[in-house]
Amino acid sequence: MGGLTSQAATDPNLLAGFGANDDAAVYKVNDDLSLVLTVDFFAPVVDHPYDYGYIAAANAMSDVYAVGGIPTLALNIACFPRQLDASVTLEILRGGSDATNEAGALIVGGHTVEDVEPKYGLAVVGVVGTGRQIGHEGAKAGDLVVLTKPIGSGVVTTALKAGVASQAEVAEATGMMKTLNRDASAAMVAAGATAATDITGYGLIGHLLNIAAGSHVSIKIESSRVPVMGGARRLAADGIVPGGTRRNLDDAAHAVDWSPKISEAMRLLLCDAQTSGGLAIVVPPGNAAMLNQELQSRGVESWTIGEVTTKGQVAVSVVA
Repeated sequence: MGGLTSQAATDPNLLAGFGANDDAAVYKVNDDLSLVLTVDFFAPVVDHPYDYGYIAAANAMSDVYAVGGIPTLALNIACFPRQLDASVTLEILRGGSDATNEAGALIVGGHTVEDVEPKYGLAVVGVVGTGRQIGHEGAKAGDLVVLTKPIGSGVVTTALKAGVASQAEVAEATGMMKTLNRDASAAMVAAGATAATDITGYGLIGHLLNIAAGSHVSIKIESSRVPVMGGARRLAADGIVPGGTRRNLDDAAHAVDWSPKISEAMRLLLCDAQTSGGLAIVVPPGNAAMLNQELQSRGVESWTIGEVTTKGQVAVSVVA
């Protein structure tokens, strides 16, 4: 991989890739068009095969939306046990197909291997105007940070596996995870966002750390403004959290200043490993009203959760 990394770093057409923990690779085709490339797949996070397939596909396409691109083509990536009933396999694939259809993208092939546990996702190709991609590098002091989905899906899906989540809690989390970031992405492009990321496995704090590093700034988050899925606070307080969430919290310790008023449960939620989470959009304050209008017109809920500050001793500070 070292040789590949070195070669990629010297290609002037690679506009995003290994640097700044980019959400997706962006490769210039010509002065007008660039390709967006990403891949993601994982084991089931919900019980219903169709919903699982839909969520996995939505999650995979989210990286394209995070850079302001539009998914166009996708390849199925699947690992299925030999003994898995064919009807389950078909439902997973049907869910993925319906998600890509909603996005206006085409599934044009794929590859399946045998495995002991089901895994499904997509390799996605999208497009974006050359030079118009939104990455981690453009945030400026004074910009606002806007979030488009509540956090807590990792906690709720872990509770589902443990049999302690209510039907309402699972239904809310499933609906959030199945919601494409398509409309949020279109809104942030129209409103002139300076930076963005989608919130997935690193959690809200982990993904904001990527923006802080890429833009050489710090970010202040107000925890009371961060929306949380129903039941997630209670579950986190009861210790029902994914292992990945705890690792995220530990990994962020050196770069985050936590107000002593922030509970351990809320710290875990802010680091909760999300599946198909929302977008964190960074926008100049003068464009905030436009972003809110663009999001509202597309039926996307949003919350202003913090602001970008000049680079300090820590990358992210969290206040009550």
